[in-house]
Parts: sequence; structure tokens; C-alpha cells
Amino acid sequence: MFVTFSSLYSFQGVATPSFKIPHVDKAVHFVFYFVACILGVFFLCERTKGDMKLKKAIVVMVVATIVFGIIIEVIQYACTANRQGDFMDGLANSMGSFCGAILVKWYFSGKRQLKWKF
Repeated sequence: MFVTFSSLYSFQGVATPSFKIPHVDKAVHFVFYFVACILGVFFLCERTKGDMKLKKAIVVMVVATIVFGIIIEVIQYACTANRQGDFMDGLANSMGSFCGAILVKWYFSGKRQLKWKF
């Protein structure tokens, strides 16, 4: 919800702090999708009570977050007056998703296993 609102809401006319850091929005896109992928993997494992294997949950969330990011960018391009879709934003979204997936896979491989107890 937060990512969708932040991506589609026009903040024009709203007093928001202004930062003059070039391409900081790409870092924000990366972080949003990095966190979304990690939380999504945990959500899928929790929701399925551990029946969904970690690898499958990772693949599902990477695909879901990338598709969601592309849809948001298309909606920004086609349907909003003050926002614009950007290929580089979509790339930052995808890279965030991939890096989140890599982190989850790395952290829970080996000695640390993701275990769900009910």
C-alpha cells in the first residue's frame, strides 16, 4: 500500500523537504523493492505455514515485485498528470527485488534455516 501510494500520489503543492542529491529517487526505488521482496518472502512462508519452500517463495516474490514495479511505472506514464514512468526506476525496482532475494537466500542457506513452528 505504501509503495503504491508513494508511487502514484502527486505531492505537488504539498510542503515536502527538498533534497538536491542527484538520482536519489533510484536509491529510494531500490530500497522499497528490496524490503518488499524480503517481507513478501516471509509473508508467503508464514501464510502457507511453511508448506511453500523458501526457494519457491523467493522466485514468486521476485516475479511479483518486478511485475508490480513495471505496472506502477506504466500507470505513472499513462494515467498520472504529475508523475512520470521511467525505465531507470523500473530497473532500480528490479535490482532491489533481486538483491532482497539474494540476501534472503544467502542468510537462510547453510546453518541458518528458515523454520516455521505452529
